Amino acid sequence: MEWLSILKDGNTQWVLLSTLLLGIASGVMGSFALLRKQSLIGDAVAHSALPGICLAFMIMGEKDFFGLLVGAAVTGLIAAYLIQAVTRTSKIKEDTAICLFLSVFFGLGIVLLTKVAQMPSGNQSGLDHFIFGQAASLVGKDVRLMGGTAFVLILVITVFFKEFKLITFDAQFAKGVGLPVQRLNFLFLSLLVITVIVGIQAVGVILMAALLITPAISARYWTDSLHRMVAIAGVFGGVSGVVGTIISAMGKGLSTGPFIVLTASAIFVISILFAPSKGMISKGMERRMNDRILLRRSLLKASLGGGCRISEMHVRLGTNERKMSEAIHHCMHSGWLYSDGGEIVLTEQGRLQATHILYADELRELKEMYPSEMASYDEGWLEEAAGQTPSDENLMVLIQERKDVYNRHPYMLKGVRGQ
Repeated sequence: MEWLSILKDGNTQWVLLSTLLLGIASGVMGSFALLRKQSLIGDAVAHSALPGICLAFMIMGEKDFFGLLVGAAVTGLIAAYLIQAVTRTSKIKEDTAICLFLSVFFGLGIVLLTKVAQMPSGNQSGLDHFIFGQAASLVGKDVRLMGGTAFVLILVITVFFKEFKLITFDAQFAKGVGLPVQRLNFLFLSLLVITVIVGIQAVGVILMAALLITPAISARYWTDSLHRMVAIAGVFGGVSGVVGTIISAMGKGLSTGPFIVLTASAIFVISILFAPSKGMISKGMERRMNDRILLRRSLLKASLGGGCRISEMHVRLGTNERKMSEAIHHCMHSGWLYSDGGEIVLTEQGRLQATHILYADELRELKEMYPSEMASYDEGWLEEAAGQTPSDENLMVLIQERKDVYNRHPYMLKGVRGQ
C-alpha cells in the first residue's frame, strides 16, 4: 500500500514524530488556553509570527529554520504581551485587542512577504509554506528541532501542571498561598507562543490556532476532569498530526496544515455527536428516556383517582397518542395497571407505586418552593427516596416525613393546595 511505503522513508518518520509531539503539545496547551478563555490569543500569535519570519529571512538572507523561529517568536511574543497590556491598561476588551493586533501584524507580514519575493533569493525562500504549512519541506535538522521543542513543552507543562491548574481556576487563591501568579501567567503565555511558533511550518499561520483549540474542545465533550481532558486532548492532537501528515505525504505538493486541521475537525464532529454524556445523540437519547419515565410517573399519579379512560389520557397529560400508548403498555407489562372496559385501573402494586411517586414528588416540590425551611432535607436523600423500590415500609417513611413537614410548617399545606 502507498501509505506503508511512505512510512518506510526515514525523513517521513521524523516528520511524523515531530507532528505527533506537536499535536500532543498543542492539545495540552489548548486545554489550558480554552479554560482560561484565551483561545483567540493563539490565533493572534500565529498571524503575528509572519512579519518576524520575513524580517529574519531579510536579515539572514537564507532560510535557516532556527533563525526564522526566533524571528517568529519575537513578533509573536510582542503581539501577545501588547494584547495583554492594552487589555489591562485601557477600556478595550480582549477580543477587540486581538482583532486589532492580528490584523496589523498579519498585514505587515503580507507586505514583507511581497518584499521578500522581490529579493534575488526570494523566489527560493519557500516562506509561502508558512501560510498553510508543509511539513514535507522540512529537512532532518529542522524536524528534530521542532520535535525536540515540542517534547520540552510537554515536559514543562507536566512539571508545572498543578500551578497552571490553580491559576486557571482560582488565581486569587493561588496568590493567597504564595504562588507567583504574575510569573506563572508570563510562563504560560510564553509556552503558548512557543507552541504556536513551533507548529507554524507544519500547520501554517492561518490554521495553527485550530490545532491548538480543536483537540481541547473535542476532549471537553468526553470528561469533566482536567487531568483526563488534558490527556485526551493530547491524544486527539497527536492523532490529528500523524493522520494529517500521512494524507499530505501521499499527494504531491499538498499542504500539511489543512489535512491536520480537517482530521482534528473530524474528531470534533465525532465527539459532539457520540460523546457518552455530552454528545448530541447520547443527550437526545437520555432526554427521550427521561421523558418516557416522567410520562409513566404522571400516568400512575393521574390514575390514582380512578375514572380515567385510555382514549382520553393523552389529552389529560398533554402528549400524543403514540407516546401515551407506549407508557400504558409499559405500565401494564410491569403489572401496575390493567384495562377494564377501556378504563385504567391500578393494581395493588401499581397503587403502591403511584402513591410512593406522589409523596416523593411532593417533598421535592416543597424543597424547591421553600428552600430555606426545607434546608435540613438533603437533596440526595429526596432523590434516593424517589428512586427507591416501593414498599409499605418505604411508603410509611415518606408519609411520616410529609406529616412532620406540614406539622412544622402548616402554611406549606395551603401553598400546595393552592397550586
